Amino acid sequence: MKNNNFRKSLKENLSGTLDSTMSMLSSTADKTKSTMEKSRNTVINAVDTNGNGEIDIEDLIILGLKMPGIKVNRAEFLKKELIKKYPQDTIDKAISHNPAYANIPVTEIDKIADQVIKYERTCVTGISAVLGTPGGAAIAATVPSDLIQYYGYMLRAAQKLMYLYGFPEIDTTEKEQKFDSETMNILILCLGVMYGVKGANTAIKTMAAALGRGIEKKLLNAALTKGAIYPVVKSVSRWFGINMTKQVFAGFFKKAVPVVGGIVSGGITYLSFKPCCEKLKESLQDTLLSNPDKPYIFDENIIVDDLN
Repeated sequence: MKNNNFRKSLKENLSGTLDSTMSMLSSTADKTKSTMEKSRNTVINAVDTNGNGEIDIEDLIILGLKMPGIKVNRAEFLKKELIKKYPQDTIDKAISHNPAYANIPVTEIDKIADQVIKYERTCVTGISAVLGTPGGAAIAATVPSDLIQYYGYMLRAAQKLMYLYGFPEIDTTEKEQKFDSETMNILILCLGVMYGVKGANTAIKTMAAALGRGIEKKLLNAALTKGAIYPVVKSVSRWFGINMTKQVFAGFFKKAVPVVGGIVSGGITYLSFKPCCEKLKESLQDTLLSNPDKPYIFDENIIVDDLN
C-alpha cells in the first residue's frame, strides 16, 4: 500500500515538474521569438531606405554610396593611378576618352585592377572583423553596418574597375537624397556580375558595346530604365531580393556569438570579396571599351542594334 502511494506521489510530482518545465521552456521560447522578431524589425527599419518594407539591393547601394569615401571621381582616380608611369598627354587622353584609347597596355590596366582589388579587400576585411565582434543587443546595429560597409567597398571597387576598363563617369550625385535610375541600374548590374547572377555579365558587355559603338547616352539610359537592358536589371534585383534577407539574418545569428562572430565575419569577407571583384574584372577585360579590336558577339550587339 505504501509503495502504491509512493508511486502515485512520485508520478504526480514528476508530472507537475514536467508541466512546470514545459511551461517555462514555452515561455522562454516565446520571449526569444519576440526578441528576435523585434531585432529583425530593427534591422529592416535601419536598412530599408527606399521604404518598401524589405531589405533589397537598392537599399544597400543607397546606403553604401552615402559612406564617406565610396564615391569615386573618375578623372582624379585615373590621374592618380596613371601619373606614376605615363606623361600628362597620355593621362589626358585616358580621362577624355579611356585608357585603351590612350594606348595604355591592357597588361598595365590589369596590374592596376589587381592592386585596386587587393586594397579594397584589405579595407573591407579589417572593418568587417571589427564590426563582427559585438554580441547581444548590439547585433541589431552591427548587422546593417557590416552589410553597408561590405557593399560600400564593393561599389567603390566596381567604380574603379569600370573606369580602368573604359566606362565613362557614373553619376553618383544625390538629387533630393536619391540617385538617378540609370546610376542605380548600372550598379545593380555590376553587383550582379560580381555575384554571378544570370544575364548580368551579358548586360554589362552590351552596355560597353553600345558605348564603344558611339550610342548616344540618352538611348543607353532608356535601355537601362525601360528598354532592352531593363528586364535584366529587374531579374538581378529579384535575385538579390530573394537572397538578401537570408544573408542579413544568417549574419544576425552568426553575430550572437561575440568573439567567434568577429573572426567569422572577417574571414568570410576576406574569402568572398576578391572572387566577386575578379568576376567583374574578367567581364570588363574584353569589351569594345577595353579592347576596340574585340570580335563581333551576337548576343551583345543584337541588343545594341535595337537601340539605334
